[in-house]
Amino acid sequence: MSHPENSAANTGGTSSGLSATLGTVEAFGQSIANVSPTFTPTLNLTVVVAFAGFLAWPSYLIATLGLFLVAWSMGSLAKRHPTSGSFFLYIGRNFGPLAGMLAGAAMISAYLFTGIAVIIGGGIFLNNMIGAMGLHVQVPHYLFYAVFTAVLGYFAYRDVKLSARLALILEALSVLIITAVVVAAVVHHGTLYDPKQFSFSASDMGKVGPAMAFAIFSFVGFESAATLAKEIKDPSRSVPLIIRATPVVAGLFFAVIAYLMILASGDNVKLLGSSAAPLVDITKSLGVAWLAAVIYAAAFVAAFSCALASLNAASRLIYSMGRYRFVHSSMGAVHASHGTPHFALGVGAVLMLVVCEALVPADPLNAFGWTGTYAAFGFVLVYLGVALAGVREALKFGDSGARKTVDSVLGVGGALIMAYVLYGSLYPAPAYPYDLLPYLFAASLLVVAGWYAVLKTRVPQVLAGISSMDLD
Repeated sequence: MSHPENSAANTGGTSSGLSATLGTVEAFGQSIANVSPTFTPTLNLTVVVAFAGFLAWPSYLIATLGLFLVAWSMGSLAKRHPTSGSFFLYIGRNFGPLAGMLAGAAMISAYLFTGIAVIIGGGIFLNNMIGAMGLHVQVPHYLFYAVFTAVLGYFAYRDVKLSARLALILEALSVLIITAVVVAAVVHHGTLYDPKQFSFSASDMGKVGPAMAFAIFSFVGFESAATLAKEIKDPSRSVPLIIRATPVVAGLFFAVIAYLMILASGDNVKLLGSSAAPLVDITKSLGVAWLAAVIYAAAFVAAFSCALASLNAASRLIYSMGRYRFVHSSMGAVHASHGTPHFALGVGAVLMLVVCEALVPADPLNAFGWTGTYAAFGFVLVYLGVALAGVREALKFGDSGARKTVDSVLGVGGALIMAYVLYGSLYPAPAYPYDLLPYLFAASLLVVAGWYAVLKTRVPQVLAGISSMDLD
């Protein structure tokens, strides 16, 4: 077995490592596209409104605060460890190689299953758009998944700068379209003030907790700029700023759009909370049902940008784990011309496609829910680990007494909120088959732990590299 510092550079047509070509804007685009703000008003908001009713917007504000606490710890860790391995290394260097390997595997699955969910969502949006245009044609899901994933892989493979810019442009376009539709509906309604959304009764406040647990799932992926640290100019400055700013920007958008959509619906929270297409229902109330096609087009564009960002993020974690020899060393190769981790990208794209095709027999909406929920477990578990790692490093490396205290307190706050979200996702147990997903996720981590045991027996010196070497 070759040494980890040499193994990734021995593949023909590869360069020795990733190059810093991204500016702050492109890196910010990676995180924003991974959050995909468009998905909240088109799909995710329904669940939050179903839980919280008129207090959907405060639920998003509280969720924003919780994610900012986690983001604070992430920013501190990103400053000290500007690597592609990000969470794999943040946690591994604080709690040992096994914890790092489990965190890396959990985050890879989180990004890949996020990509899978939005690819499935993209197929739903495309066929709904075609139907809204009055065309009696449906694109077969198996064909759509194959073509969509191939185009996705091509852009990710060609140039990370191009793909990051494209993701940002597409997401910005879709957000503008969605915002314009909602604002038009509010103007039609005739007022900006909705007293029902400011009546904080005790019974309603009790609904905010469960709603906030789901609201946090709207933010997952906000941290993905950290996975591009080796490709960002001045990552020690840019990455912490992006990680901390993204949940704030996204959270304010979610809170405002939730308020406006309830207002635009005529305060019909029961309809909004049970709708499979809330924005389309709002356009019908305006008497402009043709706008449904525009909304579905915006959602389709957002699905592409989110899937692209997810594939980019997952591939960088696979790449880093390949450099450290936690997976096959070929995953640590970089294409000589395009500067992208092409083997890691290929594996990620193939895995996404295989799962999508395997889910073709299922109802697409169900498949979207299953894969999105599975992804969420990886995110929340790693967010909890990162918050704890942030506390450990604050106590160990804090610059001053005051800063050490601030970092520690904010880290503990973030860890407590993530623990609450994790608990709320498991108890009370959700309906079948969602009740099986936590056990499937746990089983996948047991497989990873088994692979770790094999590595520890065969090449213990390789595992030690996570704390003593910088191989990204």
